[in-house]
Amino acid sequence: MIKELIKNPTIKGRGAQINPSGRFETLIRESAQEFDGEYPKTKFLNKSAKSIINKVSSPDVPGDYSMNPYQGCEHGCSYCYARNTHPFWGYSAGLDFETKIVIKENAAELLRKKLSSPSWKVAPIMLSGNTDCYQPIEQKLEITRSILEVLWEFRHPVNIVTKNALILRDVDILREMAKFNLVKVAISLNTLDDRLRQKLEPRASSVFTRLRTIKHLASEGIPVTVLAAPIIPGLNDHEIMPLVRTVASHGASDVHHIVIRLNGEVEDIFRDWLQKSYPHKYDKVMNQIMNLHGGKVSSSQFGNRMKGKGSFAEMINEQMRLAKRVYFDEIKTTELDTELYQTMKNPQLSLFG
Repeated sequence: MIKELIKNPTIKGRGAQINPSGRFETLIRESAQEFDGEYPKTKFLNKSAKSIINKVSSPDVPGDYSMNPYQGCEHGCSYCYARNTHPFWGYSAGLDFETKIVIKENAAELLRKKLSSPSWKVAPIMLSGNTDCYQPIEQKLEITRSILEVLWEFRHPVNIVTKNALILRDVDILREMAKFNLVKVAISLNTLDDRLRQKLEPRASSVFTRLRTIKHLASEGIPVTVLAAPIIPGLNDHEIMPLVRTVASHGASDVHHIVIRLNGEVEDIFRDWLQKSYPHKYDKVMNQIMNLHGGKVSSSQFGNRMKGKGSFAEMINEQMRLAKRVYFDEIKTTELDTELYQTMKNPQLSLFG
């Protein structure tokens, strides 16, 4: 099947070029609204969610909780591990992931209810832990902004991860939250080559725009780090030194990296994308990915699945350590405040402070 699909022309503006059958295709049958765009058009499905905060159980992922106002992501990154969650909504991890976006329209309402609960124990929430909270439709719907308004109202700490410059729209809120150590931002950027970015992350912000975003956030006093993810051997691993140098010069306070892993249904999607986008590099890239994971294309072992293991993984890790030593005078860390939330939630406690 993959070999036959590879012969087909690429679909402009999309990461995944195939749409393999989802595991639970009958779970969702809702009406959808078409959004003007390149073929295939994106459809948005409004859903009244039952919950919005998820417990993070992986020791590889920082923080205790995550929050995802959208399921599916129009950015269309061909390597995205979150593709594997889309079949749980009744869709394919392939084209469906980036063309059928589930919108949790009541996200802010659910968050307010949760933060108002006497049983809620304050801990930084990651926005988002799965799909990007600033993907293109957010410009129209402003669900993420409404979430930030609730977080600021309750003085609740949040970590934000995005690869979209749309986050600058909300600088007014982020600036105020940063004054009280309530927010940290991580901008995802794994290449300085925008031609690669266009193929790898077709509907995400350009390299130039992301660098400008880093600089702007830093100038506003908002702690911003860079997440170089994923590092893909044979495609962007040679950029580690110049990438770290560039983001450091734009005001990033630190940089972290993750190596690619092709877990679940992402493997076939990425293999097909790679064959169509860089056929001359296919064998080299796949062989080196397997070198990162002990002869496989992925690992489920905590501690190794994000950084890889073996000689090639150590080369990547050492390059990153060296780059940080060379280009960062110091690594700045920010501890998010959890006390203000308690004061805002229970004003009478301040009487006994």
